[in-house]
Amino acid sequence: MNKTLILNSKQIAQKINRIAYEIYENNYAEKEIIIAGIGGNGFFLAKRIVDALQNISPLKIKLIEIIIDKKNPLSKEIKIELSDEELKNKVIVLVDDVLNSGKTLIFGAKPFLSTPVKRLTTAVLVDRGHNRYPIKADFVGLSLSTTLQEHITVEINIKGKEIVYLS
Repeated sequence: MNKTLILNSKQIAQKINRIAYEIYENNYAEKEIIIAGIGGNGFFLAKRIVDALQNISPLKIKLIEIIIDKKNPLSKEIKIELSDEELKNKVIVLVDDVLNSGKTLIFGAKPFLSTPVKRLTTAVLVDRGHNRYPIKADFVGLSLSTTLQEHITVEINIKGKEIVYLS
């Protein structure tokens, strides 16, 4: 199987920094924001975004993980670490590594829909643009046109050894 390098470690770091600046620019007046990473690579990316935000802004940032079965999101309860009261009137940024069909992001947003949050936005490292669900990425590292047969792989769990490739 052929692999084509899309982003190397340095480029990924640049994309993460740009996403962090965009999040800060859109939320500079907030006292606190919640960065919610979808379990796996989405959570690793969320951690990196939080690190970048803490370097550039005075915002208080809470990092939480969304536990979801990506293959079959309705098979198990979607879990988050905060109560509805802790989410109330907060700005939430939902983070995942790749936006393909939108299924994972739309189900990842579900826990926040039962609480009156102030604003819910989304951030992804790579947007493939094959949306089948009514959700979009507000903060995007890279928009990439691919065929449905192609696959994007993100390896982001080890700092300095990150890579995004197309196969």
